[in-house]
Amino acid sequence: METVDIEVKRASMDFNEVLEQFVMDCQLRGLSEKTIIGYKSYICTFMNFLATKGLSLRDVDNQVLKEYFSALSALYDYLSFEGKAKSNIILPFRKRYLRQYKDDFEDPQRKLLSIEEMARFVNSIMDPRDKAMVVLLAKTGIRRGELIRLDVDDIKWEDYSITLKPTPKRSNRIVFFDEECAIVLRRWLKVREKLNPKDRALFISYNTLGRISRNGVWNAIVKYAIRLGYHTPESPRLEDHFGPHCFRHWFTTWLLRNGMPREYVKELRGDKRREAIDIYHHIDREELRKAYLACIPKLGI
Repeated sequence: METVDIEVKRASMDFNEVLEQFVMDCQLRGLSEKTIIGYKSYICTFMNFLATKGLSLRDVDNQVLKEYFSALSALYDYLSFEGKAKSNIILPFRKRYLRQYKDDFEDPQRKLLSIEEMARFVNSIMDPRDKAMVVLLAKTGIRRGELIRLDVDDIKWEDYSITLKPTPKRSNRIVFFDEECAIVLRRWLKVREKLNPKDRALFISYNTLGRISRNGVWNAIVKYAIRLGYHTPESPRLEDHFGPHCFRHWFTTWLLRNGMPREYVKELRGDKRREAIDIYHHIDREELRKAYLACIPKLGI
């Protein structure tokens, strides 16, 4: 027992040093303070798990990771059985966390709706807020976090553009929307004004009247996807799941299939410029807007 205690203390000392260096590296890479705080919290939780086994970060292997996720899976089995959770969310996650990350340009496993299926999805939604969120995600390809941080004043109606909040993940912050998206946004803004919201957040929670949360966006989208058979929570296959990020995949794929140049798609997605020559490649904003309007699919709104 004494030997284990010594190893735990030694692992803790090593960990504190590594964590401090890791945080410094995150800061140098320009990650936001919120992201860094989240990383530290998750890592500390994992370290507590390792400490109970007398292990250090150097000791982690596939078997340790299996035990960690097996414990989580057992917990969610219990929660699901007791009716405290809809399903065991760890099962479909296992396949995803083990596979190497792939860019949206090369992600054949992610669920892709046809234009007709997306039109059916959009036009099945009667709630003005949920419909506006879904259409905006599909028509702009923005991430869930970017959607959440939008304020009413970020919309520029004169040229149908939106200025996103700055994030480490995004280069270009300007995205465009079309007349179909404008229709649902204006409809939602009229409803939103009557709710007397607490701040200028574009999308708000009906319960708090404050800015909508990540779970709020997820729940608002997934309930319609389940109803139409686009999302199967209990399936372990990634292609049977439809969530907020699938809109980004849909946006990217259909712009490319409709003939938009790859560099224009990358600009609208806000992808980081990875090659030195990309820095010197300037895309005219008006040309980009016209190309977008010509290639973005119509959904019959």
